[in-house]
Amino acid sequence: MHYPAMFLLLLPGGAEAFRICAFNGQRLTLSKAAREHVMDTFVRILARCDIMVLQEVVDASGSAISLLLRELNRFDGSGFYSVLSSPSLGRSTYMEKYVYVYRSHKTQVLDSYVYEDTDDLFAREPFVAQFTFPSKVLPSLVLVPLHTTPKAVEKELNALYDVFLDVSQRWQSQDMILLGDFNADCASLPKKRLGELVLRTQAGFQWVIGDEEDTTVRASTRCAYDRVVLHGGRCQSLLRSAAAFNFPRSFGLTEEEALNISDHYPVEVELNRAAPGVPPLGLAALLLLLLLLLPRLGLVA
Repeated sequence: MHYPAMFLLLLPGGAEAFRICAFNGQRLTLSKAAREHVMDTFVRILARCDIMVLQEVVDASGSAISLLLRELNRFDGSGFYSVLSSPSLGRSTYMEKYVYVYRSHKTQVLDSYVYEDTDDLFAREPFVAQFTFPSKVLPSLVLVPLHTTPKAVEKELNALYDVFLDVSQRWQSQDMILLGDFNADCASLPKKRLGELVLRTQAGFQWVIGDEEDTTVRASTRCAYDRVVLHGGRCQSLLRSAAAFNFPRSFGLTEEEALNISDHYPVEVELNRAAPGVPPLGLAALLLLLLLLLPRLGLVA
């Protein structure tokens, strides 16, 4: 049964949730995006999210993202998607972009900037963005993505605290989400060293993708490389859920088929839009609302 949008907004667990995702697209190029099965799967993954932060986008011309956006808007008629892209970032001829894909009828970009990495601590410095957020509790939200290089995970994750301080001072807000492929596990960062990170020892940071989570596609690996970290009382108070999205299982793909898409799962967090402590409408109220809406929708004589 297809419910009207007005009705869905009031359903418990319905459109009140706002989903923010991060996905390492594993060298997403135009030639990769142009493969039909790859495009189809990417579109289905993106359509689950209100804001998606794509990483490892190797697309200097922007053609791959333009193609992806076109197919996404064809696939999902619930509202128009827009894109915010960083410049190409890197230290050598190999460069990557961070790309935000977002539902522009639900959120808008307020501001963005590439962090000024004067000490060259990051291989790909964060591309920070501030979005409107549809909540009276939290009218705006900052996202800080990072794709670390495996050779310097600890150094880059500790430097991410400096980015947090810079953002806090620039926009006078401590409500933010740090997210991305942190390479924060296994050989890249053993558990003991992970616990010594500034973002783990400093109060106020909530790591919502657990250390035992598996964010990798290969059956032979079990690593929590991809993470989501929340900071700020208002942001944390709206937390509904957080998880890695096992897209091969959800879409019925073999491991080989899934690896054509990426060797990472997307990670995601859902935030409530309503203020904490506001109960959902009871069943009687929902039925009454539906009865009132049916004549307007021409579903009854």
